[in-house]
Amino acid sequence: MKKYSKDYIAACRARVDADLRTYRKQVGNAPSKEFEARFFNDQVLLLDYMFVHRLTGIEGKDGNPLNEVRILCNSLLLNQGRLQVDRLPGWPNSASTGMELPPEKSVLKLKVGEEVRLNESDFVRLAKAFFAQLEKKFG
Repeated sequence: MKKYSKDYIAACRARVDADLRTYRKQVGNAPSKEFEARFFNDQVLLLDYMFVHRLTGIEGKDGNPLNEVRILCNSLLLNQGRLQVDRLPGWPNSASTGMELPPEKSVLKLKVGEEVRLNESDFVRLAKAFFAQLEKKFG
């Protein structure tokens, strides 16, 4: 996809916001760390899937929030939840060639090999940056 309609982006953002409200209502003030990480890691997968057909040529490969979400999903699904940026042996689609994610530039500041375990605050920051970048490049 080269472009997403404003209505579609708004509907996806509304879904993410509704999931956050439901999470907060269900877990109260003290969610277990395990549930919180599972829920928000899965929310990252959803975030990516809603825009899975975005063109990498438009997205870029400079470590922006769109790249970060793509890399997080590959890491969760293909690398046992450990951050990986480069292609994995035997998995030619596990990363885009030339993709970068310098920790100091990323939203979550994760380093290669670290476990991906998002909490609510991490996800809120990541989703906000993701939607801002998405609207800038694809809106």
